[in-house]
Amino acid sequence: MKRTTLARIAAAEQRRQPLMLVTRLGDGAQCLLDAAGCEGELPLSAEQLAEARGLLGSGRSSSLAGAAGLFARAYVPSPRLLIVGAVHIAQALAPMAAAAGFEVVVIDPRGAFASAERFPGVQLSDEWPDEALARLGLDDATALVALSHDPKLDDPALELALPSALFYIGALGSRRTHEKRLERLRAAGLGELTGRIHSPIGLDLGGRAPAEIAVSILAEVIQVRYRGDRVATGA
Repeated sequence: MKRTTLARIAAAEQRRQPLMLVTRLGDGAQCLLDAAGCEGELPLSAEQLAEARGLLGSGRSSSLAGAAGLFARAYVPSPRLLIVGAVHIAQALAPMAAAAGFEVVVIDPRGAFASAERFPGVQLSDEWPDEALARLGLDDATALVALSHDPKLDDPALELALPSALFYIGALGSRRTHEKRLERLRAAGLGELTGRIHSPIGLDLGGRAPAEIAVSILAEVIQVRYRGDRVATGA
């Protein structure tokens, strides 16, 4: 593999941008495929490009059907979970999500909550959620859960999350709390997008303890990641 190819793959991974490397096994000729197009010394037909884009969209690596000796290797961002609110549920959820292969970031400007003592080994941000999310980026390999139960923290995060490419958005709270949240988001002009929010958050497993709720949240995030978002899109 050429140094320039390695450098571009590394840069794409740093920016959390998906990239596909197609190699002709017979002579090593390659091309790199991203959202903008395909570059390199290996020409691909329209059918091969379409198949490679399909593989990239699903994050899979495979030989291209009907193309002898062409192998497509997908480089996609690792799944990421952004947690707004360093609360008790977050203390259980963060290590569970990390064990499931997620990159986890806990966001809370309240230093007494977002501390290394309460979240050992977890990436923490003491920024306000809107600042942290703008810096981290909201791609389609990322999920966000708003757990602070404080509109000053949760609402700005949701306002950025709703029009983004996030594959999952969830918010803690009772149905009454969620209805008030929806009223605020409608007033902010996001009424058509509020149906993306999973609330009550998590699969209905019947649990009540923080760790049990964390299990239900992670289960729903994983379900949506692999099966698609079943929340209605209307508000």
